[in-house]
Amino acid sequence: MAKGFFKDMKSELKKVVWPTTGQIINNTLLVIGLVIVVSLVVLGIDLVLEYGDMKLWNLISKYIG
Repeated sequence: MAKGFFKDMKSELKKVVWPTTGQIINNTLLVIGLVIVVSLVVLGIDLVLEYGDMKLWNLISKYIG
């Protein structure tokens, strides 16, 4: 049973088309770039919401004391 499994696994791994080094580098750079862009967008949204929160609390404390 186990011999058949490993034999089948080996034959399936021979069918795999592995990416080239260039494709790996391009995909890695793409992922890093997207992570940076999404991080900057989240940072921008966070800063805007933090600014709005600060202004809202200042307004509330002005009228409530």
